Amino acid sequence: EVQLVESGGGLVQPGGSLKLSCAASGFTFDDYAIGWFRQAPGMEREGVVCFSSGSGDTYYSDSVKGRFTISTDNAKNTMYLQMNSLKPEDTAVYYCAKSRVPRATVVPRDYDYWGQGTQVTVSS
Repeated sequence: EVQLVESGGGLVQPGGSLKLSCAASGFTFDDYAIGWFRQAPGMEREGVVCFSSGSGDTYYSDSVKGRFTISTDNAKNTMYLQMNSLKPEDTAVYYCAKSRVPRATVVPRDYDYWGQGTQVTVSS
């Protein structure tokens, strides 16, 4: 059974940092692309970053490029999202997800399993 469990969200001041974790089970990162998404109130779910171990491709949305970094620990089957220089507009519920396919994609419908989400609030 595929499961994804996020942790690490919270309240942070603008300019601060947070590191999100996503513990995965039931699949390996070698076989499927993975991604981080976020959804703010009243907004559509947005792809933040996706990564394909098979192709080595990584995609960052323009809004987070240079500030966020995705990484994985294959031994722990865990992926991370390091978020630096956080802005109030980064406030959202963040989700990790497993793609249906090996290629990197930021289209939500290409993902079949999702974590429960973790709230990130950037505010002074």
